[in-house]
Amino acid sequence: MSHIPTSTGQDVALASVVPKSPAVDGASATRSSIDFKHSLKDAMVAGVLTMLVFSPITNFILQQYSFKVDWFRTPLFLNGISIGLLVAFVRFFVSVGIQTETGERFTQKYLTAQKGVEVEDEHADGMQRLKKILLWAAIAAGIFMALGLSGVIYLGTAAAVVLVILFIVIAMGVRIPKRRGMKHPWKGALPVLFLVGLVVPLVFFYFGIFGKSWANNLILAMIYVLLGLGLNIVVGLAGLLDLGFVAFYAVGAYFLALGAQYLDIGFWTALILAPVAAALCGGLLGFPVLKMHGDYLAIVTLGFGEIIRLVLVNWIDFTGGPNGAPAPSPTIFNLEFIRRAKGDAVPIHEFLGIPYSSDYKFIFIYLLLFIISMGVLRVFTQLRVMPIGRSWEALREDEIACRSLGINHVTVKLSAFMLGAFTGGIAGVFFATAQGFVSPMSFNFFESVLILSIVVLGGMGNAIGVIIAAFTLTLLPEFLRDFAGYRVLLFGLLMILMMIWRPNGLLRAKRPVFEREEVSV
Repeated sequence: MSHIPTSTGQDVALASVVPKSPAVDGASATRSSIDFKHSLKDAMVAGVLTMLVFSPITNFILQQYSFKVDWFRTPLFLNGISIGLLVAFVRFFVSVGIQTETGERFTQKYLTAQKGVEVEDEHADGMQRLKKILLWAAIAAGIFMALGLSGVIYLGTAAAVVLVILFIVIAMGVRIPKRRGMKHPWKGALPVLFLVGLVVPLVFFYFGIFGKSWANNLILAMIYVLLGLGLNIVVGLAGLLDLGFVAFYAVGAYFLALGAQYLDIGFWTALILAPVAAALCGGLLGFPVLKMHGDYLAIVTLGFGEIIRLVLVNWIDFTGGPNGAPAPSPTIFNLEFIRRAKGDAVPIHEFLGIPYSSDYKFIFIYLLLFIISMGVLRVFTQLRVMPIGRSWEALREDEIACRSLGINHVTVKLSAFMLGAFTGGIAGVFFATAQGFVSPMSFNFFESVLILSIVVLGGMGNAIGVIIAAFTLTLLPEFLRDFAGYRVLLFGLLMILMMIWRPNGLLRAKRPVFEREEVSV
């Protein structure tokens, strides 16, 4: 240590400067950069706001004209107070964590991953990917079946989950587009998986595992899969915000019901003509709104959906009004799924020589809907890699640039509206024949919001994400039937968490890879 005399005669000691290691500097910088006071304040605000929002919902119990407050209402994980405390606790540690060096790196990596366009080559390592998917699917299906056989969960619930897993695995193979000069990586396995998807429900039904209740639930889920795939073209690929998609759903359902009532139209005729009628309605809607975008387009499509609903409600002499109309069941070569057939028809159980069961109808609808859903997915997959599909995505990104390059925006928009409506019409026919009855109350604005939520939650433009979201949003209420009073609350929480952590949906849209020789000029 050296001493330097100052002008006052006092000595000032100068410490020798010792260089510090980078690790020490990094640690001290990290410790000094963490603001615990701000994190605590942030956590308290978040917790209090959560309590203010959820406590009136969960802790206030109505009793006729008064109410009582139960601060310790069970279950605790759905109690507003416990939710607020949990949010404050998690918020504090997250706020502290993201201020550390590791947290900053994670945040930057996460934000970077949410931006940009991801390109995927489905044909690369196809066999390895297939083995990995089949392995994880077999493990998941085995776990649920083991839980069902052991009595931990209902056996029917376990069988339904297995069928959902099988549906998703097959859909992952169906969505791989065919490329010129290249063999499909799932070419040998996909037909086998498709056959398994048709046989397994029959095996479950034969052993009494899969009955009418869960068959009806899965039919409804696959109907929403079709609706989600149709709206995914309009919103996810073409970028046209449609809030009246339920109108095409209603057209398909009422075409079967009213056609059977006035024109003696059966299920198979309606399955061909109803989607065409819905597509024409889609063209009728799409032509006047060609120059509209964003909010204005959403308002017009919302109005179109309400017009269809109000016509169905008020045209009582033709549609039956609020009372609805009956819809016929499907038939197979004049074989009916009823105990005693009418006219020249023959009951299917008498023709096959088996005991009568009302479940036969739902098993048949499930299998037919399974086949059509896979067919629709395959067609849409191929359309996406064709010029029309590339035009949809180009129109979504920049309409002015598309028109400057010679793309006919009228044809592109109308094709998106009409193909989406075509799928909605198919879904409507299956809904009517499965329920046996249609009513305007089944096609309200909430249905449009639910279909749009499926597309947004799954990931706009990603077919597999839409399928997973459709099964989740339609079957989750059945799994949470014991918490029926909290189903809407849980749905809202799920959407909030998804918007925070997965703003692009469960699965991000990925663009396919093209080789130079595959792109036609």
